[in-house]
Amino acid sequence: MVQGRRYWLMKSEPRVFSIEDLARSSKQTTCWDGVRNYQARNFMREMAVGDQVFFYHSNAEPPAVVGIAEVVRTAYPDQTQFDKASHHYDPACTPSAPRWDMVDIRYRQTFKASLSLDRLREEPKLKGMVLLRKGSRLSVQPVTEAEWAVVLKLAGAK
Repeated sequence: MVQGRRYWLMKSEPRVFSIEDLARSSKQTTCWDGVRNYQARNFMREMAVGDQVFFYHSNAEPPAVVGIAEVVRTAYPDQTQFDKASHHYDPACTPSAPRWDMVDIRYRQTFKASLSLDRLREEPKLKGMVLLRKGSRLSVQPVTEAEWAVVLKLAGAK
């Protein structure tokens, strides 16, 4: 693990934006927009270039960690908050007073086999993971270095 690097998990519904969509994106990179939860936004503001991200398919059957992305641009104003045509539009926001941020991520890999939420719950070393806490619904959340290593091992990834 790289010194100072942090680890995260980002959720997306695969019918909205999947890891395959990320892999097909221009330069395999996209902005992570539309986050409208203050705690998740604040986590994005903590992200640094080079931080690693588990890509999680939520509202899927089964919900699962499916691969890895990397932060390639730190937090900046999410333009969808100003776009009246966007379902992420926030009328309380103006370009001079943005409320919501986004980061850019780049595709790194898709796991050969997804790690379902049920499989993660079976792993005693992950019992404290934010994702597995009752009522945890954050779309962006931290992952500890130890949790990162366990999930990588379970996925057979590097």
